[in-house]
Amino acid sequence: MDISIVIPLYCEEESLTELSDWIVKVMTENNFSYEIIFVDDGSTDSSWKIIEKLSLNNSNIKGIRFRRNYGKSAALNCGFADVQGDVVITMDADLQDSPDEIPELYKMIIEQDYHLVSGWKKKRYDPITKTIPTKLFNWATRKATKIQLNDFNCGLKAYKNEVVKCIEVYGEMHRYIPAIAKWAGFTRIGEKVVQHRERKFGVTKFGIERFINGFLDLISISFVSKFGKKPMHFFGLWGSILFFIGVVIAGYLAYAKFVFDTYKMTDRPLFYLGLLCMIIGTQLFLTGFIAEMLSRNSPDKNNYHIEKKIGL
Repeated sequence: MDISIVIPLYCEEESLTELSDWIVKVMTENNFSYEIIFVDDGSTDSSWKIIEKLSLNNSNIKGIRFRRNYGKSAALNCGFADVQGDVVITMDADLQDSPDEIPELYKMIIEQDYHLVSGWKKKRYDPITKTIPTKLFNWATRKATKIQLNDFNCGLKAYKNEVVKCIEVYGEMHRYIPAIAKWAGFTRIGEKVVQHRERKFGVTKFGIERFINGFLDLISISFVSKFGKKPMHFFGLWGSILFFIGVVIAGYLAYAKFVFDTYKMTDRPLFYLGLLCMIIGTQLFLTGFIAEMLSRNSPDKNNYHIEKKIGL
C-alpha cells in the first residue's frame, strides 16, 4: 500500500464527507493505493455514523472509535498502530489542511528519503490571539529541540511507516512528534510550505490552555528525552550535591563548636540550612533510585478503550 492517511477527529460531522471525497479524488488522480483511517476521539455528534456510512461505500475508508475523549495524541497513537502504507500522512478533519498537498509530501518521503516531513502553514488565517502564541511556542521548541522547523503543531505531516511504528505518542505529545522521532534516531526531517484554509464548519476545539500545556509538555519531553532511561543521572547527581553541601556545613559547625565552643550549633541558621540540604539531597537520591527501577514505562500507559473498529 502506498499511503495511509490518519485523521483524528472530535465532533466534525459537517466536514467528514467533503474531506473524504476530496482525499479519494486526489488518491484516484495519482493512482495511489491507500487507506483512510478516521479516529473518532469520543465524538458526541453523528461523526461515527458518517464514518460507518463512508466505509460501507468505500472499503479503503476505515475507522476507530474511542468510548470517550482521550485527546489527539491518543487518536494518533492508535491510528499509527494499524497503518499499512509505506508513507503515513496525518491531517486534521476540519478542512483546514488540503489533501492536494499529499502527492508532494509522498514524493518528499519516497524520492528525497526523508524520515518525516512537517507542513508549514506560512500564511495563516487565524486571529492574532492565536498566531502570536504560536510563533512564541515554535521559537521555544526550536531552541529546546534543536530542530529547525517553523510549525511544529501543523497537523499535516508525512512519515515513513517505520517511524510511526517505532515511536509512542501519549499525553499531549503530538506537538512534539518531530522531536520524539529525532530522539528515536530518525534524523532526516524536512519541511514543506502548505496551504492553510479557513475553517469552513464549526469552531476550533482548542483554547489558550493548549499553549500553556504545550510549554509544560516541552519541559516534560526535554527531561524525558535526556533522563527518561537514566533518571538517577539527574536526581542522583543533584541529591548527592545537596547532601554533600549539607555534610560540609554540618562538619564546619561541629568543628566551630568543639574548637571555639562559643555557641550551640542549633543557635545558628546555617545549621538548619545544612540539615535541609541533607534531607532534600536524600529525598532526591531516593527519588532517582525509585525512578530508575520504574524507568520502563507502565505497560498500560497507552491502553485506550476502543469501542468499535471498521475494516481493521
